[in-house]
Amino acid sequence: MMQIWIIGIGIAGPGLDGWAAARPILAGENEYRLTPLAPAVPHLLSAAERRRCSQSGRLAMAAAQDALLGGNIQGDAIATVFASSDGDGAITQEICESLAGAARDVSPTSFHNSVYNAPAGYWSIATRSQLSSTSVCAYDASFAAGLLEAATYATVEQAPVMLVASDLPFPPPLHDIRPVAESFAVAILMAPENRPGALMRCEIGLAPHQRVTAFPDAIPAGLRSNPAARSLPLLAVLARRCDDSVRLDYTDETDLVVHCRPQGT
Repeated sequence: MMQIWIIGIGIAGPGLDGWAAARPILAGENEYRLTPLAPAVPHLLSAAERRRCSQSGRLAMAAAQDALLGGNIQGDAIATVFASSDGDGAITQEICESLAGAARDVSPTSFHNSVYNAPAGYWSIATRSQLSSTSVCAYDASFAAGLLEAATYATVEQAPVMLVASDLPFPPPLHDIRPVAESFAVAILMAPENRPGALMRCEIGLAPHQRVTAFPDAIPAGLRSNPAARSLPLLAVLARRCDDSVRLDYTDETDLVVHCRPQGT
């Protein structure tokens, strides 16, 4: 088992706009209401870069900015792991339509944003970070893969790292083969040692597959269809700040197990 401390959480999703508003909902203290997610504004980027930034980059940046609010660490001092199952579906659709046309002209900005690690690039530009950044994809297990990667980095490098997982719906007709209904992003800032203001201590490891932890009852099916939203069972435990364990799908034979402990236990 690897041991890490959670020092900041960010979230961007319908009815869950920011960790401060989402925490009492996920803890069962407030009622969940499905409200549209406001367009993300990456304040850390310059106006010129904001115009170039794709929907997926904006969504990931919104969660990452939110996570920084909870930790006393600047963005340029944090390594990052970005996880996404599908990347930017709107850009993929746009490029497919361009290539299917007579001219086959692809917008240079769209091509730039189609790169899978584009959100990581925007983050490094925004924070001027020169630290390590890894982008991972593991289909529906992308959040679990990203969490394992981030925890491993924190443990081996003995340095803070932030995981950012995000996914958006595809437009039609691609939506028919990947029916994600809602946009969602989460960011978890972690460190290998206890720090002032740390939220929880977590032990993370792999175990033989069993029944995974269910979504919080209040979360509607549309949001559950988002691969990044598979983080919500863990976020609910972190919101309650209780001693509990979460099992997340990782492979057909293996679960990612997270044991959460409040500070002082």
